[in-house]
Amino acid sequence: MNNFLNHPYHLVTMSPWPLILSISLMNLMISILELFFYKNFMLLVFNMFLMLLCMFQWWRDVIRESTFQGMHTINVVKGIYLGMILFIISEVFFFISFFWGFFHMSLSPSIEIGLIWPPKGINSFDPYDIPMLNTVILLSSGVSITWSHNMMVLNKKFSSMMGLLITLVLGLYFSLVQIYEYNELSFSISDSVYGSLFYMMTGFHGIHIIVGSLFLLVSLIRMYSMHFSFNHFFCFEGSIWYWHFVDVVWLFLYLILYWWFN
Repeated sequence: MNNFLNHPYHLVTMSPWPLILSISLMNLMISILELFFYKNFMLLVFNMFLMLLCMFQWWRDVIRESTFQGMHTINVVKGIYLGMILFIISEVFFFISFFWGFFHMSLSPSIEIGLIWPPKGINSFDPYDIPMLNTVILLSSGVSITWSHNMMVLNKKFSSMMGLLITLVLGLYFSLVQIYEYNELSFSISDSVYGSLFYMMTGFHGIHIIVGSLFLLVSLIRMYSMHFSFNHFFCFEGSIWYWHFVDVVWLFLYLILYWWFN
């Protein structure tokens, strides 16, 4: 407590969760390999449950420090803001690497893929069909989450919860439509470099949609539990930043993967 009074920063106490979560992630990777080679689903389910349990308890401790113990001072929150910005920047460069590979192969197709793009045997799809629907869904979710944010700033928590709930429903709808699209495609991840890039780019974006939805769900639960006020809701604000980032990435994916070469 003396350290807390002498400076505005939060010195976290010793926590078992980083070590335990690291071990559970390692076990999760091993269980995924077991699934590929030996079709062992039970080990995957167990390790996934263990990882989610560690995440829940770690988040619980952070929420306690922020909401009930008052450890997140103005200076601490500024540091968390910066950390979130740097995290999103790192995610931007993660997707830039995939776009770089796509442009490298598409603008100068090699002889191994027949000097054409898309490679021979890859049937293109209508960008105004399912891809357009998913684009409308995500853009609509961007509108609803912005409305929810504005309602929170105005201290209208019920309206904010409704906007957040609409966003979650649209995120789930997007994921279901993406699964349907995968089932309808005529090529797989092993069909040349095009199939590999397509599934890697849209698949990782789909994972980000799931992560963003979980982020928003935690914010909705905390909002219902009255953890936020009109000037103290960084968990919610960080989830909004992340969701807008996912929206922007999808716009680039739609323009480049679906629309540009069709």
